[in-house]
Order: sequence, then C-alpha cells, then structure tokens
Amino acid sequence: MTHTCPAILVAAPASGQGKTTVAAALARLHARAGRRVRAFKCGPDFLDPHWLALATGHPVHNLDLWMTGEADARARLHEAAGRADLIVVEGVMGLFDGDPSAADLAQRLGLPVLAVIDASAMAGTFGALAFGLQHFRPGLPWAGVLANRVASERHAQMLRDGLRGDWLGAVMRDEGFSLPERHLGLTVAAELPDALARLDAAADALADTPLGRMDDAALARWSVSFDAPAAEPAQPPLLQGRTIAVARDAAFCFIYPANLDVLGALGAELVFFSPLADEPLPSCDAVWLPGGYPELHAAALAAGTRTCDSLRAHVRAHRPVWAECGGMMPLFESLVSADGQAQATWGLFPGRVVMQKRLAALGPQQLALAAGVLRGHTFHYSRCESTLVPVGHTESVRGKERGAGEAVYRVGSIQASYFHAWFPSSPAATASLFLPGGPA
Repeated sequence: MTHTCPAILVAAPASGQGKTTVAAALARLHARAGRRVRAFKCGPDFLDPHWLALATGHPVHNLDLWMTGEADARARLHEAAGRADLIVVEGVMGLFDGDPSAADLAQRLGLPVLAVIDASAMAGTFGALAFGLQHFRPGLPWAGVLANRVASERHAQMLRDGLRGDWLGAVMRDEGFSLPERHLGLTVAAELPDALARLDAAADALADTPLGRMDDAALARWSVSFDAPAAEPAQPPLLQGRTIAVARDAAFCFIYPANLDVLGALGAELVFFSPLADEPLPSCDAVWLPGGYPELHAAALAAGTRTCDSLRAHVRAHRPVWAECGGMMPLFESLVSADGQAQATWGLFPGRVVMQKRLAALGPQQLALAAGVLRGHTFHYSRCESTLVPVGHTESVRGKERGAGEAVYRVGSIQASYFHAWFPSSPAATASLFLPGGPA
C-alpha cells in the first residue's frame, strides 16, 4: 500500500546556517498545533536527532543512501507516512556536500527542499545563492527559501526583493533560541534544562513566517508518495535468550534507535546501566559500550569503582564486550585532555587516549566480519597511544576511494574500535559482536 504525506527536507548551502534549529522548530510548531509529526536526519549523526526527537516526541532515525541504504530509507519513510501528518527531514552539511549528499536523497526520494540561508552578512547575494541552490541540479524537488538570522524587517525586505523563487519568510537573529555547540556538534538536548523553551521560542519565531503559517491545505502541495517496501526475509533470532547490557547516560549517549531495534529483533533482552552513576553491570551475557562524551566526564568515570570492577569480572568470565569510539576510550589506562591533563581510567587496555583540538577522523567506514559487512562511520577528536596490535581494520569509504580505516582491537573478550556501526546493515554481523568467541 502506498502512503502519501507532506514531507520536506530542510537543507542549507553549508554547515552552521541554522538548519537544525529550523527543522526542529518546524516540527515543534506543527506538533504543538496537534499534527502528528515525524522527523529524520540525513547522514550519520547522533546529536541533531536529540533535538528533533524533543520537538516531535518520537524516535528519530537516520537516512543515508550509503550507510542505511535506499531500501531502508524508503521503508522508514513509508512507515512514517502512514502515521504522520508531516515528515521533516533535516539535511547534512551543505545541500550538495558529500557522496551521497542531501540533494541525492531529496532527488531519489522526491523530497521537496527547503533552503535555510544565514543571511546575516548579505543582501542581494541572497537571491543569487538561492537561485543557484535551486537550479544547480535539474529536477531537484524544491519548496522554497527561508532567510535565517535576519537583522531587521528592512533587511528581510531587501532579501525578498532579490529573490527569484518561493519566499518562505525570515527568522530574525535571536540568541534566545540558539542551540549551543561543542567539539562534536550540538549539545545534547537532555543536558539543557531550557531545551524545550529554546525550541518553543524558535517555533514562535517561525510562526510569524509564511512557512510557519501553512495549514493542511498548504502543506498538501508538498505531499510525497512512498510505496510499500518489499517483504523482508525473516530474521533468525540469533541472540534469543541472551541479555545485552547497554551503557546509556550523558557520557555514553551516541546510540542509534535503529541499533536497539535490531538487537531486539535478534531476540536479545536489553538492559541499561549508567557508568557515570557508577552502576555495576546488570546480570547479562554481553555488553555494549556505545560512543559519547567520556572526555567530559573522565573524573567522574574514574572516581567510581563498581562499573569498572563488574566489567573486569564480566571479561574474566569470557563474556563479550563491544566498545565503539567513546565507549572504547575509558578502557585504556588514562585519558589525556586537549590541554595535557591526564586522568586515570579503567585500565583494561594498555596505553592512553589523547584528546586533540582538531578532528582526527571523519567519514564513512565499513567493517568486514565473517558473518557479514557492517556499514557505519567514524568521527572523533582523540587518538590512541598503545602497544596493542590491531586484529584488523575497518575500510574507509569515500565515493570511489578505498583505504585502511580505523583499527579494531581485541583483548580477551573485548573488541573495540573508533568505528560506529549501523547494526541494520548486517544483523548477522551485529549478532556476532555479542556472541561468545566474537567475530574476529
């Protein structure tokens, strides 16, 4: 059965233009009006989805033509269209940046593009930039243009006068609804007590624009039809009867909801614990230490002993651990901040992790295991200094380029890497990470 629903992809000419704020504000505005809104994030990203989930009240999944695949994207959009009155997809980087890009996703899936342009330092050039975004690629579905961080009503009029296309309004510059950032991206919404107030303020500002005043009839012109996906073969319950303990708190918060769904579909029972609160491992057969911000909480993680002691006992019992990126960092003997301050950590791996002021690695990756190939990505500001010899490497994937990616380490029953895996890309390979003996 085909499902039809208004859908829009919020994009920009570059990062930092305010597309997350606009996408979340648009979702929040319509959710407040009683509409059922579902949101998605284009590309690999853990942080922006927190804000979109706060705006909609629903989990936010990622759409990427390479990492998640077109079939997965179509299936998720079809499911959402059957339940929603509006679908909001936030783009990634600039509209045409990356391979695949947000424009590729929009064109492949028929999503009209709303271009958000930071107009704070321009006037007539705004129209030229908007015209270029709309016409650079023939056949790109187009919704219109929104000017962001505008100085005044007079400034807004100058921008509109130079535009050859659909004007969807201007949002004035206002620090009251800016979303704070740090080295990996936006601050997680749950860490800010005024997060919802910021979104409401942004939604209020958007309500004064033509975009914000659109009713059901106006939204209908952005309707997109999504065909039902082909039936998927039944997934063998490879983790049936096994309990997986998942670290989840402010230090370990980079968790794709789809990854949890896959573990559940494989038959695993999931239990959660907080290393930051020094909680011991729950009774479990395997552990997942996902990424996050251990560097911001190194002292608190080091001060506790129950998490570390129970993790050591788990490993002595030869039960598997999969640790990725931030989940791997405290496994080493120390974590060194960007200003040179060292903090002792859990010490299950020899060596140390050193934070850097510049990005150490970024991009799509894949990990070939005996049971299948996991797709994913890497994004980190630290490096490992260790005598550990990698048992393998991921493969870096950038368009047609291929090369060695992140090291994969193994000590006893622990396997770890900077690689962030997208579990739906291979449920069988995912299961092998959490089974005795491991995938290496």
